[in-house]
Amino acid sequence: MVLAQSLFMFLKQRAPDSTVDVLAPAWTLPLLARMPEVDEAVVSPFRHGELRLGDRLRLGRQLRERAYDRAIVLPNSLKSAIVPFAARARVRTGYTGEWRYGLLNDLRPLDKRKLPRTVDRFIALALAPGEPLPEVPVPRIRADADKARSALARQGRGLPATPVLGLCPGAEYGPAKRWPAEYYADVAQAKLKQGWEVWLFGSDQDAGVTGAIQSMTGKRCLDLGGKTTLEEAIDLLSLTTAVVTNDSGLMHVAAALDRQVIALYGSSDPRHTPPLSDKASVLYLGLACSPCFKRECPLRHLNCLRQLEPARVLAALEGSSG
Repeated sequence: MVLAQSLFMFLKQRAPDSTVDVLAPAWTLPLLARMPEVDEAVVSPFRHGELRLGDRLRLGRQLRERAYDRAIVLPNSLKSAIVPFAARARVRTGYTGEWRYGLLNDLRPLDKRKLPRTVDRFIALALAPGEPLPEVPVPRIRADADKARSALARQGRGLPATPVLGLCPGAEYGPAKRWPAEYYADVAQAKLKQGWEVWLFGSDQDAGVTGAIQSMTGKRCLDLGGKTTLEEAIDLLSLTTAVVTNDSGLMHVAAALDRQVIALYGSSDPRHTPPLSDKASVLYLGLACSPCFKRECPLRHLNCLRQLEPARVLAALEGSSG
């Protein structure tokens, strides 16, 4: 969703008076609320993989009165094209994907070699066929300082008086994208010794790893794993000085908040979904077995991340801040 903001920004640049509505899952609404280019977020009640054909058709019919001139369909699934079709959006643009002939009337072939980055693929759907790719707008989401203070108060903290290192050790896709917890702890210990605060970010599913890092650092960090909403995490990340993170959603959030980001890549490809910020540094070993795009290391050694040692991350932090 953060990468999609570049598309929303581009649409508004081209047609400032246009209305941009976004059909998206409810959990993304805190992100969309921080994007000034989005006029309205329309909740998509469908879980990943659910067809619910009747419900999709009904939702589309409810949207007909809005008389959309165009729908840009970012997912490549057949299911994602049903609502724009039922809404009778005049032009329905998307990549060929799962045999969506008829549902979409502006089908585009996708040349992955020509458009390796996800964000470029999104922008290309807003262009006329053959039109060259423009300079891609950089995502910039807004934070709320008052809500950040309130979120800290709920954790028994006030605004930090020293630099803050944010650590994002989770990655929903699987272990092959997660830098070892003990490496995160080593980086945390080093910055704590320098007088920094260290905050651990993550969802409920990441509470185990943030708790492990907290234990390894003698409980000297602020462990936010599973203790914040997405909205609170956005606002609290805006208070950090630097963020060390796996390739994850929070990585893109931190980059869109214009934080210094050290992004760690293992099984995924930084050429595909890099953080879009000139303050971001990507660390990627590019081993012969990388990227494998697997949830777990098929060779059972995770060398793509284990050989990326904490000293290199600390050097990147020092280099970027200097």
